Amino acid sequence: MSGAQPSLRWRMRESGLDGVTLLVMPGVLFVLALFIYPFLYGLVLSFHPKQGGALANYVTFFSNPYLYDTIWTTLVIAVPVTVLNVVLSVPVALRVRLMQHQRLLTTILVIPITLGTVMVAEGLLTYLGPRGWLNRTLLEFALVNSPIRLVHNYWGVMLSLVITGFPFTFLLTLSYVTGIDPSLEQAGAMLGARARQRFFRILLPLLAPGLAITLALAFVQAFTVFPSAILLGAPAGPTRVISIAAYQAAFEQYDYSLASAIAMLMAGVQVVIIVALLGARSLLFRGPASSGKG
Repeated sequence: MSGAQPSLRWRMRESGLDGVTLLVMPGVLFVLALFIYPFLYGLVLSFHPKQGGALANYVTFFSNPYLYDTIWTTLVIAVPVTVLNVVLSVPVALRVRLMQHQRLLTTILVIPITLGTVMVAEGLLTYLGPRGWLNRTLLEFALVNSPIRLVHNYWGVMLSLVITGFPFTFLLTLSYVTGIDPSLEQAGAMLGARARQRFFRILLPLLAPGLAITLALAFVQAFTVFPSAILLGAPAGPTRVISIAAYQAAFEQYDYSLASAIAMLMAGVQVVIIVALLGARSLLFRGPASSGKG
């Protein structure tokens, strides 16, 4: 009938509210409630200090070496850990993909994720502490004269981040490695390319864009270090990372505005690093269409 009103489903489809959109809406609301709103709230709060003008918190941070040095301290920990985890994950993933019991080996390698940061810290204190098994063994066989300091310093935090961060980078790298067509490497072998040549000329160029994403995500994970820096580091000294400064501002000084400003600076540093990595990825690995006319 020409005078019939259009159905509700048809009107929703015309307005763009189809079934897929309705399924996405809960996820959008979840992101808005748990990520976007807290971020915007913290950003606005950072410009409302207890004293001074709108930028007083940021002036306080950058005028106090005890605060702004935490950025460098965090980078000194996060960058080496990120690079080491990604570099280690590549040969391990390449080896695991060729093994018969790939699922079992993958499960074993990702077990540290299930342990949690606190459990890993407790284990490192038991094994590597001054009275831990390692030092007791070394002293028993007279291999050292005094216990080796591997915890409550830089190395304790770094070891913890490597143990807890490697499974994450390994899983991401393994997903990229298994997505490469094995026939490409076989073709290189048939043409006489050795294993090293196949890696650098075939596998690495195909892995590099994905590794850039892995580097970015692994850096964010390492840069936000907090429990490891307290349990295995020296939170008042060499491992006083920026997250500890934010915690002290919020829960020791009860200055939530300053803590929000520090959190915004944390986010800013991470965004700068991620943009740099993704920008380098875009410049180094352009597609054929963007490489210019021959």
